[in-house]
Amino acid sequence: MTAAGVVFAFLGGLLVGSFLTVVAHRVPRGESIVGPRSRCPACGTQIAAYDNVPVFSWLLLRGRARCCGVAISPRYPLIELTVGILFATVVLVFWDEPGEIALGLLFVSTLVAVTVTDLELRLIPNKILLVSALLGIAVAAVVDPGSLAERALAAAAAGGLLFAAALAYPRGMGLGDVKLAAVMGLYLGRDVAPAIFVALLAGAVVGLAMIAREGASARKKGIPFGPFLAFGGVVGLLVGEQLLDLYLGTF
Repeated sequence: MTAAGVVFAFLGGLLVGSFLTVVAHRVPRGESIVGPRSRCPACGTQIAAYDNVPVFSWLLLRGRARCCGVAISPRYPLIELTVGILFATVVLVFWDEPGEIALGLLFVSTLVAVTVTDLELRLIPNKILLVSALLGIAVAAVVDPGSLAERALAAAAAGGLLFAAALAYPRGMGLGDVKLAAVMGLYLGRDVAPAIFVALLAGAVVGLAMIAREGASARKKGIPFGPFLAFGGVVGLLVGEQLLDLYLGTF
């Protein structure tokens, strides 16, 4: 039964991943995510449903549009696969906790969407964060109402920490990152602490690697911090409680 559920979650994740590519493209541009149907970005031809099956259509078409032969970016199947794997992992980790599964699926969907927009446009859309926050609060109020106070405190603490960082180093941290950290607190509760730590550590490692490779000029290059927060968020979701218990037990 578990195996079937994980497979179903993976397939569902592929579909959600395809939808998230639409969200990440249209929301920052002020376009509707409901319609019109997807079109080829090169020639404008409407994409047929059978050419829009996650991952498989890209493979069958060998990465090229049927209408005009223009190359289709591999980022689309990669995003779909990533969401599929994340969905399957969330279901596997929280198999006996339906409420945590619901929150986890919403959370990783949010992280993927904002990662794509931040990498492409250096932007974390308020609309995505607002919808995610409202959905997260609604689900938590139903499945775990006693955790709402902790989640609110975690959101304030995580958002406040990154807001202080943004004030101290505005070139390296934006208000979108601050809002994302607050949303992470809503979903993760106290587990947002290891999530933020992992994000800061990952960002520092990448920054030091760039300096080691390119020298002092690398300091002038800005890199989006949203993907690091998203990575930390996934770690916090899946093993944050264990990391926090390990830290508290050690120190």
